[in-house]
Amino acid sequence: MNPNPRNYETAKKFLTETFGFLGLLPLGLLINRYLPNLEFHHFNLTIIFAFLMALAFIRILIDLMRPLVIPATLLLVIVLAYNQYTQGYTLANATRDYRSIITGNWNERDQKKIAALNTLPDLWGDTRNAMADTLRSKADFRDSVVRDFAINHSVESFDQFFPKYQVVARELSLFKYINRHFKYVPDPKDNEYYATPKETILNGLGGDCDDHALLMGSCMESIGAQTRLVVVKGHMYPELYVGNKADFATFEEAVHVLFADQHPDRLYFHEHNGEYWVNLDYTASYPGGPYMNNDVYLVANL
Repeated sequence: MNPNPRNYETAKKFLTETFGFLGLLPLGLLINRYLPNLEFHHFNLTIIFAFLMALAFIRILIDLMRPLVIPATLLLVIVLAYNQYTQGYTLANATRDYRSIITGNWNERDQKKIAALNTLPDLWGDTRNAMADTLRSKADFRDSVVRDFAINHSVESFDQFFPKYQVVARELSLFKYINRHFKYVPDPKDNEYYATPKETILNGLGGDCDDHALLMGSCMESIGAQTRLVVVKGHMYPELYVGNKADFATFEEAVHVLFADQHPDRLYFHEHNGEYWVNLDYTASYPGGPYMNNDVYLVANL
């Protein structure tokens, strides 16, 4: 008996709309992470534009794939049934991975991907060039006071974990000391002052966010790490380069083990071209704590 053409078209429409709906949420959240913040009267419109873009893309894709949707669905059912029998990749696995994609992108919806231009201040105007030069001139990580301070506190904690985590144990020990002892002190009113790391050490680890960023970044540099300073709206914080995806996994494990008392739920980072940079802000009690915001103005490598 020949299938009813109307039922066949109804089935095609139902399946394409269902697949389109399932793809809309993860695609919209993913696009949102690559868009700059768009605000209107303090209302963030970024995620709205992201979902409009995702919807337009999916509508085009649906129109192109509609003739193939029923054969593709039948093939998918056969594959999943076979995998269920052979204990391969089943519908339950697909459902779990889909949920992970949704929750992962939702949790990181405000964690924008840093554009390559932001890491190259020379491509920006004179104001940003001047600020980047000023920060680098203050970050004297070769000073003997800074070097001695960094070495002493890099071996103060987690020494028993050095055989397993190597330099990561030293970096985390140094972070722990600075993070636990830094005390916030504002600059004079209407007068931005960038203290050198030596000044901050000698004054008892007091200063504001840029003083902390210069101190943390410089001390890390003095023990061989690679850091950069990120200037965002109303704030500055340091980031530590941890390497590629495998290196990041090792670093993440070390944080969960060595900072277990702080109950780190996840690490916040920026990734570009496979390179991972982790937040070392004083506002978090463990490396990779939450960012204050992602309105990036400048990124200056030390």
